[in-house]
Amino acid sequence: MSAFLIHYAGHVQGVGFRYSVKQLAAGFEVTGTVRNLPDGRVELRVQGTGDEVEAFLQDIRESGLRHYIHEETRAATERDPHLAGFVIAH
Repeated sequence: MSAFLIHYAGHVQGVGFRYSVKQLAAGFEVTGTVRNLPDGRVELRVQGTGDEVEAFLQDIRESGLRHYIHEETRAATERDPHLAGFVIAH
């Protein structure tokens, strides 16, 4: 299992970014959360098998969201056994 914390910077708030990421997640066997941060970035926590996570992240990069993303940072993190499904966090 892989688990990552990803931050997206750019024009990523107020454009349906979180909703779109949630919709994309439905096509993959991943769990996680996506939420807006006070500094204008969007935070994505995602976990699943390595191939599923990588395919999901690639799908985000290749979707219409790519036009809003100016920077993506990624860090490996501990898997959260309590995560179930994929949700928009507040």
